[in-house]
Amino acid sequence: MARNTHGRICYIEIPTADVTHSAAFYAKVFGWKIRTRGDGATAFDDAAQEISGSWVLGRPSSSEAGLLIYVMVDNVAETVEHIVANGGVIVQPVGVDAPEITARFRDPGGNILGLYQEPPQK
Repeated sequence: MARNTHGRICYIEIPTADVTHSAAFYAKVFGWKIRTRGDGATAFDDAAQEISGSWVLGRPSSSEAGLLIYVMVDNVAETVEHIVANGGVIVQPVGVDAPEITARFRDPGGNILGLYQEPPQK
């Protein structure tokens, strides 16, 4: 059976001034698979292998929460610790969006992204 792909988000470009540092951050914190594309650019596949993308130079970072991408994680509180330990900054702590389990962080490239954890099953 063919999978419906119309409207599916499939690729993200993440601005940064230091591709190597940003790639290492996402690999360590989220387990993204880092690879070199045929054109030599550093690219990634997310841990679920659903979304791919690359880091881009010469573009301003998304330093304000306009369009906001959330990364799903098993445990927001633990991920916050990994983010800080690997050079990221928490800009919205866990609990602000309660009862949703979220937080927001600034990555080493200056981009703001969110974290989301599925609520426990009742």
